[in-house]
Amino acid sequence: MRTLTGAEQPEEARREVVAARRIVVKVGSSSLTTAGGGLDADRVDALVDALAKTLAARGAGEKEIVLVSSGAIAAGLAPLGLPKRPRDLARQQAAASVGQGLLVARYTASFARYGRRVGQVLLTTDDTSRRAHYRNARRTLDQLLAMGAVPVVNENDTVATDEIRFGDNDRLAALVAHLVRADLLVLLSDVDGLYDGDPSIPGTSRIAEVTGEKDLEGISIGSAGKAGVGTGGMVTKVEAARIAAAAGIPVVLTSASQAADALRGRPTGTYFHRTGRRSADRLLWLAHASTPQGALTLDEGAVRAVVEGTGSLLPAGIAAVEGEFSAGDPVELRDPAGRAVARGLVTYDAGEIPQLLGRSTRDLARELGPGYEREVVHRDDLVVLRA
Repeated sequence: MRTLTGAEQPEEARREVVAARRIVVKVGSSSLTTAGGGLDADRVDALVDALAKTLAARGAGEKEIVLVSSGAIAAGLAPLGLPKRPRDLARQQAAASVGQGLLVARYTASFARYGRRVGQVLLTTDDTSRRAHYRNARRTLDQLLAMGAVPVVNENDTVATDEIRFGDNDRLAALVAHLVRADLLVLLSDVDGLYDGDPSIPGTSRIAEVTGEKDLEGISIGSAGKAGVGTGGMVTKVEAARIAAAAGIPVVLTSASQAADALRGRPTGTYFHRTGRRSADRLLWLAHASTPQGALTLDEGAVRAVVEGTGSLLPAGIAAVEGEFSAGDPVELRDPAGRAVARGLVTYDAGEIPQLLGRSTRDLARELGPGYEREVVHRDDLVVLRA
């Protein structure tokens, strides 16, 4: 881990940022709205100025930007006469319904100053947890980019439930970055990076770069005052950075006011280096976007084979089954203590599995037919979860 005492930041990081061709930028509600609710036109225009100038920069090669934008609920507060964000779901959805139109209209007008078109893409967890929807979303985003439009992505808060409480679109941005095969993810907040303590306390420093999990050890990022944002704000951003970095996508975390500098590769924010390689789409989807429809409890031998080995999950290693699911659904794989150790796509319906428990595929094929001589979860459709 490196902390900054001056303006220096690693040259390598700056080169990767400058070289990025397809960039996902995420901006939070607090960077777009006024304290009393409602969009701040000047803030929106300032962000669009930075994005549009990046797209038009000479000598930088052809660039594409996908904007993941929060702000629909916040934008709808003032027009509906709501003094603050309501707690009940119905009024949150009503605010989102009004605010989403205002948000995309503001972006449309602001990008039009640069001759840029905007395309609205609203997603729910269903669109990331169902594989067919996931592929459709990618095709739509790819086509918008190919036609020169700037996709503006947001969660569909008008009909959403869980994602309204999800945490400011940060994980969505990481998933979208992988979805569109981005070269860079930029997370814009109301704080200029990740700090090793409360930024308001003398002696704390901004962390210049994160190369892996060891660099985050001992850093408090979960509560208000520790990371310069409200409770959970920095937690979701760091988690999003982890997801993207593990998928081979570098990340810059900085403030919205420094968006232009961040996109130019100037020394701002915290740079998260890649920690993994680009994986198959279905594996990142399984690990971070799928919703398990059930669970399989494994014996100790099967846990070792799944976590430490390279084999598939066979019926002989399964001790119990829970839930209602169909072949092809994601399921959680648990150890005997009930801890989730992996996730995978099951090849059987839930009702078929009880008769398979603890039995060899050879015996099953002999008794039930050759179609039963197969894995319950194939290794290619399985991801080990981070401890």
